[in-house]
Order: sequence, then structure tokens, then C-alpha cells
Amino acid sequence: MPRAGEEEPVETSYAGLVRPVLDRVYATARIAGRVHVRAVYQEVGLRPGLELDFHFGLLARPMPADAHAAVTTYTGADPAADIDQGTATVDADGTWRLTDRGRELALAVQRAVGDGAEELWSRRPIATMAALDSLPRLIDLAGRLLESGAATGGPAFRALAPVFEPDDASPSGRLMARLGALRHHRGDAHRAAWRAAGLTVEEIQALPEGPRRRAIDDETNRLDEPIYSVLGPDTRLELLALLGALSG
Repeated sequence: MPRAGEEEPVETSYAGLVRPVLDRVYATARIAGRVHVRAVYQEVGLRPGLELDFHFGLLARPMPADAHAAVTTYTGADPAADIDQGTATVDADGTWRLTDRGRELALAVQRAVGDGAEELWSRRPIATMAALDSLPRLIDLAGRLLESGAATGGPAFRALAPVFEPDDASPSGRLMARLGALRHHRGDAHRAAWRAAGLTVEEIQALPEGPRRRAIDDETNRLDEPIYSVLGPDTRLELLALLGALSG
């Protein structure tokens, strides 16, 4: 027990600890790959569509209507952008599928994302930073988490995991696909948390820092936490360390 005048210890959520590290690694690698991805679209003369951010799931399976609504919650959806250029179709139930042209484009985007990540992660500003030889272990850990999340993930996660991995996928490409899907377990948790609080998407986006937002973040952590139950305490620390040591 704390002594007089001391604060009660705060229980730390692992989901809350790993989230910013995971987001930083994924986001900086996507930024690093922009030049490669842009070149893909310029070569084929097409505009980015669903395949830009969800290629690793769409290449594996159709995306049901509830998943499409989930992944476009904050950005809105423009079905015409995909349908008009012949990269995707949507049926009467609202299920999205890549066309042959869309699959070819999605595969190219996936390779470009992996190339950008590999270029970034191969840099080692200091000798203690992780290099590409840490990727096999991270791929394994991310795969274990994706399997764990099958029991607790929401519509977006279920549509995006397991991920599609070509036989010739590079380690960087495989890890980016798995991290991309993993982030949607928390995305589903966050949507469930603010909806349970009675908020709309416009209200949660405008909600300032304060007790109400902290309560939603705490509930998001609670809903996201089960995916990490497959990892023991030491392995959780290892995951944080390996992710944190990647360049970016």
C-alpha cells in the first residue's frame, strides 16, 4: 500500500503502451514508401482506392459491408472511385471484391509498401538500433497476435486478418501487412468505445482532451488488451523493444 501522501499506483495497460510505438513504426514506414507507391499509380494511370490501405486484406478475401463501413468511418467512402476505374466491385449486399485489375494493382502496392519499409529499416543511425535481422522475430510475434485477435476483433479486423502474403514477399512486406492488420484490432475497439459512450464520429473527432476522452481511451485499451494475452510478460517487453528499435 502507498504511504500517507503518496498516490495509488496506476495500473498500466500494455495495449496503451504498445499502441504509439506500433503506430509510429507503421506510419513512418508508410511515409517512407510513398515515392514507391506513387510510382505504381503513375505507371498505371489510376487513382488510389481501397487497395491503398487495405491491400493485405482485400487480396485475401472480399470485404463485407460492415467492414467497409468500419474502415471508412473517419474518411467517408466514395464507391465510384474504385468502381469507375474498374479495380473493385460491390454486390447487392455491400460486399467489396477486387477485380483482376484491382488485384494486380493491390499486389504492386503491397510490394511498394514493403520496398519503402525495407529502405527505412535498413538504416541504422546508431549501432544499437535494430536492423533487418530483427524482422523474422517481429513477423512471428505479429502473426501470433493476429491469430489471438480472431476471438476478439471487430468487423475491420476480421476482414483484414489473416493477411495475404505472396510467396515472394520480403520480410519487410510481410511485417508491414501484419502490422497493418493488427492496428485494426484497436480501431475496432476504439469505435466500440466511443459508440458505447453515445458519441457520433463527428463528436469523437471534436472531443477535447479531458475526463471523457480519457474514459474512452481507457475503454479502448480494455477492449484491445485481450489480443496481447497470447504473449507472456517477457515477450511483451521484447515486442516493445524490437518495434522501438526500428528506424523511423
